[in-house]
Amino acid sequence: MNILIPVLLFAGMGLIAGILLTVASVFFRVETDPTQEKIAEVLPGANCGGCGFAGCADYAEAIASGRAEPNLCKPGGADTAVKIGEILGKAVSLSEPEVMVVHCSGDCKSSRAFFDFGGIATCAGAKACYGGTGLCSFGCLGLGDCAAVCEENAICIQDGLARVIPERCIACGKCAKVCPNKLLSLRPKSKTIAVTCSSRDSGKATKAACDKGCIGCKLCEKKCPEGAITVQDLHAVIDYSKCTGCGTCASVCPTKAVHPL
Repeated sequence: MNILIPVLLFAGMGLIAGILLTVASVFFRVETDPTQEKIAEVLPGANCGGCGFAGCADYAEAIASGRAEPNLCKPGGADTAVKIGEILGKAVSLSEPEVMVVHCSGDCKSSRAFFDFGGIATCAGAKACYGGTGLCSFGCLGLGDCAAVCEENAICIQDGLARVIPERCIACGKCAKVCPNKLLSLRPKSKTIAVTCSSRDSGKATKAACDKGCIGCKLCEKKCPEGAITVQDLHAVIDYSKCTGCGTCASVCPTKAVHPL
């Protein structure tokens, strides 16, 4: 009896707890939208935030409620957009595939160093020390913060410069978020001309720091037949909505800061 009573007591407590949990699951059940669940299933689950939402579940809820377009998932691309359209029962306009580009050409051969960095080997750490290790404070720090967050291994560091491997890039945008100099941005895959310099120094200072820097001469701006490239903050910027990829800007750039990728 001394053993039986505690056993029965614990069995009774377990039974009561089970009943309470069952009742709670009924009364506090959260109704989910079946459309939202179906959309979440076809999303890639990268939770990259490239769509502008906190993650795939948040984006699925936004689509189901009509707050977001179904073609914003960059990792999923056109295939995912089509599947979401089938779930919603409507045609989806497909956005053009995009890929990351590094707006810097300052590798070890082209750029000049300011000092040797002996701290923690991160771009963020190097940026905190006098703005970076190179004479150009706007250039790639080359310590691989972008490569470290890329789950697709689409970025590597070669000759002290971040380089994108286009066929691996899913355009999630994680690399762009961690770059302290904001050197990465998306471009349409079909538009292969890019400005690979972000210096906002004068032409003289840029030339002293890097052989491949944009010196703001405006030759590209003057020669572009579509007005797709302009010099802003002393460096060239391409408006890809106007660019036809003719290559005129690249052909006249004296430092080859504008060139085909």
